[in-house]
Amino acid sequence: MSQESRSSMHPIQIQVSQDTYHTLQKIAEDTGEPMEAVLDHAVEDYRRRDFLAGLNADFAALRKDPEAWEEEQRERTAWDATLADGLGKE
Repeated sequence: MSQESRSSMHPIQIQVSQDTYHTLQKIAEDTGEPMEAVLDHAVEDYRRRDFLAGLNADFAALRKDPEAWEEEQRERTAWDATLADGLGKE
């Protein structure tokens, strides 16, 4: 999140455990970033990990269904054909 968008936001208070607060404070000191930025990064990292974990679970379930997995492979093959669409390198 950019500094500009952070400064235009209204402050919101949340409660965290003392351990979390001290860890956040230590990371901010070590990195030289404001605690708000450290928390923003942590939440975004968590969101991304959660998204990828869900995606991995979905693909694992897909692979367990032979018909669905075969259809996925056919679709990938069809899309792979578009990679050689005749466009030259720019």
